Amino acid sequence: MLQLAVSEADKQALHYERYHHPHPRVQQRMEALWLKSQGVPHHQIAQLCAISANTLRSYLKLYQRGGVAALKQLNFHCPQSALSAYRDTIETQVREHPPQTINEAVAMLEALTGIRRSPTQVRLFLTHLGLHRRKVGLLPAKGDPDVQEEYQKKIGATLSRRISGEACRLFCGCGAFCLRCVSGVSLVLRPVLDQSAQRAATFQCARCAPCHHA
Repeated sequence: MLQLAVSEADKQALHYERYHHPHPRVQQRMEALWLKSQGVPHHQIAQLCAISANTLRSYLKLYQRGGVAALKQLNFHCPQSALSAYRDTIETQVREHPPQTINEAVAMLEALTGIRRSPTQVRLFLTHLGLHRRKVGLLPAKGDPDVQEEYQKKIGATLSRRISGEACRLFCGCGAFCLRCVSGVSLVLRPVLDQSAQRAATFQCARCAPCHHA
């Protein structure tokens, strides 16, 4: 078991930093060392901090080498892309001449930097620059105005004929609803009043005629 001599100043610093340090990993280190300074056994420290015995020993050795300042150091491995050295050049070029496809972006970056990366890597790098691809759609071809005008006249005449006298009627007395299609065929929807008739189809094809069910 490692024996550490923790000064009162370090105890106060550990007690403060275990609550107020912005990074949770450093807070965990401070908590473990503060418990160690209070004479708590190692197995209980590991249980209270939810860490392994090896992790606790690494925290203790870290404090032994550099004190509280060493506990605050975070040396996470953060790999950097080789394209990062050309960040400003790439961003300026892409914003002035946006590529249409990701393959075009790959070729553009290779021409600028001499470094070729896969489409996935290039897309991720451009995303880190704050650049996002936009979804585009195809615009329909320009329609023929003569054909459109003829079609509108045809539809208008058909609707006018239906409204003039052949339109369907809604019979409120019997509850039947007549629906005439553009083709001129009417569908009469009638309510079902008994259970035996519920199993039968209630659609009847008919011409619009005076209602006799009222």
